[in-house]
Amino acid sequence: MQVEIFGERLELYPQKGVFWRSKGILFLADLHLGKINHFRRSGIAVPSKANDKNLESMIDLMNLTNPERVICLGDLFHSHYNPEWEVFGELVKHFNKSSFELVLGNHDIMSGQQYLRKGIAVHDVLHIEPFIFTHHPLNEDDLMLYNLSGHLHPGVNMIGKARQSVTLPCFYFGERAGLLPAFGTFTGLARIYPKKADKVFVIVDEKIIEVHPEP
Repeated sequence: MQVEIFGERLELYPQKGVFWRSKGILFLADLHLGKINHFRRSGIAVPSKANDKNLESMIDLMNLTNPERVICLGDLFHSHYNPEWEVFGELVKHFNKSSFELVLGNHDIMSGQQYLRKGIAVHDVLHIEPFIFTHHPLNEDDLMLYNLSGHLHPGVNMIGKARQSVTLPCFYFGERAGLLPAFGTFTGLARIYPKKADKVFVIVDEKIIEVHPEP
């Protein structure tokens, strides 16, 4: 699925990534790696195989897009260091022809040395015209560039024929700002309320579908 934003064509993938092909950049948001191990250490019963699903999805995206750069829009790692960081480091090492970068989020609390030793470049905010990339969404009224961000884990409420409802993860693109879905498992969803002219793409059954939910 493709969407055009400010004259640039972006490709949307059901693995919850965005690929800017003309720049060779793959964008992800809110991987929250390490969250599952964090839960398990706290005594919360979370299947360990959920770790594998996150990495398998990322490997799928890397193989599909062959990016020059991989940029995470915040919350790459959920908490303090745990062994899952080393597993992710092996993935970075394997895809050594791609650079890995992080726009810092509120959960990215490890020391800078950890990112340095894995070869991950770190940004507070990243400008690549016509976009400005952040973790927290910016105020649209203040924007000259189009803001793409994460943080909110967007979901949109859909109503079925029998009036049953379900909230699905989505890509959201407003007039001057857009949101990427949370890549990681066990991240939850925050319902958004799109305006009529906004573009919304839900992820369901490993497919992307453009929808027009009621405001």
